[in-house]
Amino acid sequence: MSLGGAAGACARYLLAELFPETGTGFPWATFTINVVGSLALTLLLTLGVVRRHGWLLPLLGPGLLGGFTTFSAYSEQARALLASGSVLLAGSYLLGTLGACLGAASLSFRLRGRTAAETTYEADQ
Repeated sequence: MSLGGAAGACARYLLAELFPETGTGFPWATFTINVVGSLALTLLLTLGVVRRHGWLLPLLGPGLLGGFTTFSAYSEQARALLASGSVLLAGSYLLGTLGACLGAASLSFRLRGRTAAETTYEADQ
């Protein structure tokens, strides 16, 4: 699991370096990382290889995606926006991230349900 966490943290760092935050605008890099991580985390169980090999779930879930997503940066960026007087932007960031992550998880459940139905249909043929 720690190898996955290290790899996820490195991936997050590289993305943050490619798309640096200005400190005064909307933190798009962290927002995107957290939304993509939420979607990927909830899609893990749809992968047959993850279901067949129990050791993959902790490696990829809490490990890789836990290291990739970041609650601490989310919290710190919201605090910095509030400290700079950008109350509306901070609120938008806090609620927007929460809503987008929940929306990504919900999308994943819909995709997962469709995938399961397609698999069942193919098995019946």
